[in-house]
Amino acid sequence: MSEDFDYDLICIGSGPAGQRCAIQAAKIGKKVAVIEKRRCVGGVCLETGTIPSKTFREAVNAFISQQDRSEGLGFNPRSRVEVSHLLRRVNLVIQQESEVQQDQLQRNDVNIILGKASFQDAHHVMIQTDSGNRILSAKQFLIAVGTHAAVPPDIEPDGKTIILADGIMDMASLPRTMAVVGAGVVGIEYASMFAALGVQVTVIDKRDRPLGFLDYEIIDELIYQMRRKRVTFRLGEEVTRLEIIEQQSKRKGLIRLESGKHILADLILYSAGRMGATGALNLKSTGLNADSRGRLKVDGQYRTKVKHIFAAGDIIGFPSLAATSATQGRLAACHMFGIKSKPMGANFPFGIYSIPEISMVGATEEELTKDKIPYETGIARYQEIARGQIMGDHTGLLKIIVHRETEKLLGVHAIGTGVTELIHVGQAVMQLNGKLDYFMQTVFNYPTLAECYKVAALNVYNKLHYSRLSEAV
Repeated sequence: MSEDFDYDLICIGSGPAGQRCAIQAAKIGKKVAVIEKRRCVGGVCLETGTIPSKTFREAVNAFISQQDRSEGLGFNPRSRVEVSHLLRRVNLVIQQESEVQQDQLQRNDVNIILGKASFQDAHHVMIQTDSGNRILSAKQFLIAVGTHAAVPPDIEPDGKTIILADGIMDMASLPRTMAVVGAGVVGIEYASMFAALGVQVTVIDKRDRPLGFLDYEIIDELIYQMRRKRVTFRLGEEVTRLEIIEQQSKRKGLIRLESGKHILADLILYSAGRMGATGALNLKSTGLNADSRGRLKVDGQYRTKVKHIFAAGDIIGFPSLAATSATQGRLAACHMFGIKSKPMGANFPFGIYSIPEISMVGATEEELTKDKIPYETGIARYQEIARGQIMGDHTGLLKIIVHRETEKLLGVHAIGTGVTELIHVGQAVMQLNGKLDYFMQTVFNYPTLAECYKVAALNVYNKLHYSRLSEAV
C-alpha cells in the first residue's frame, strides 16, 4: 500500500456486496476498512431487509402450522398472534447473523467503523461517529450503501398508521385491516404474510399485473391463492392521496384513488419502489452523480466513471438481489486488484418469499414468445407428488420450459413449499447447457420435491413425441 493512503480499500456499506468485497481484498493481503452507518454490520439486508422479512415469514408459517395442527386435533381454536411473539425470533436471528458477519470480517483483519461516511474528494471520506469526526483516505473505494424505501409524496409516514416496508419490524400490534400500496416484491411478500395471519388485506398498484417479470401462469396461481385468503387486488389503480383520519376515536389510513374509490384501513404499508441511499455521500466531490433514483452507473467490472471508485449491490439497480450483490462485491475486488475471475453466470435465480413462495430461473413463456423461440412446457403439480401429499401442499407446481427443437432447458418456474431451494436443480442444468434427456435419465430420491423435475420432463416428452408423430403423418 502506498504511504499516501490509510487503506488500500474502503467499502462504504457492509451489506452482502460490501462484506464480500472487503473479505476478498483482505484475502490477498490488502488493508481494508468497512464503514457502516447502522447499528450493526450487515446493512439493510440484515437490519430491515432480507433477513428480517424472511425470518418474519418463517415465524408466520410456524404459527400457522401450529394452529393447523391444533385444529386437526379438535382443540385450541384459531387465535390472533401477538406481533411481539413473531418479532422475538426476528430479533434473535438478526443478532446472531450480525455476530457471524462481524466475526467473518474481523477474522480477515477488516477494520469495522460504525459511522456515516461522506466524500471530501475522490480519495478521502469523512466519517461521523459517536466519538467525533475523522477523515480517512483509500486508494480504492466500493460504494455499496444499498437502498431505502421510497417515501409517499404527499404525507410523511407516522410509523403507526402509515408505514414504509423498513418499518414493519417496529410494529406494536397486528392490524385487522391493511392496505398495501405497491405490488412489487416487498409489497406482495408482506401482503401474503399478513393475509396468512388473518388480516384483511387490499393490494393497490397502478400496473395491471404484479411482479410483471415473472411467468404469467405462476403469477395467476399466486393471485388465486392470495384471493382465497381474502386479499383484494386493486390493479390498474393510481393512488392520488394518502391521509390519516380519526374514526370512532381511532386513527385510520385513508387512500384516495384516481378512479374515485376510497380505501380505509387500520394500517397502510407504502411499498412503491426504493431509492439508492446515496444522498448523504456528497458524490459531487468525487465527480460522480447518481440518477433520479439515487443509483450509480457502472461498467462490466463494476467500475464507475471515476476509475478507482466501484459500486455494487442494490445501488447499481437490477437485479437487486442479496445473492447477486455478494457476487458483484467479490468480483469488484478482483477487478480492483487484478485478480483473474470469471463473470457472474447469467442463470441466477429469483426467489419471492411470499406465502406460497415463488422462484424462477431462465426465460419466461412471454419472453420466448416475443422472441419467436419455439418451446414446449411440462408441468408437475405437488398434488401428484408423494412429498406434496406428505407436506399437505396440494397447490404447488413446477414448470420447465425446453426448446422445441434442441430440447435444451430454457427456464424453470415454480410456486409452492420449498421452491426457492428446488430451483437450484434447474439452475445447475441450465448453467451446464443441459437438455431434457438429463431429467429423463436421472433418478431422483423418492419421496422428494425434486421428483417434480421427472414428472415435468415426462410431460414435455409426451407432448413433443405426439406432436412429432402428428407432423410425420
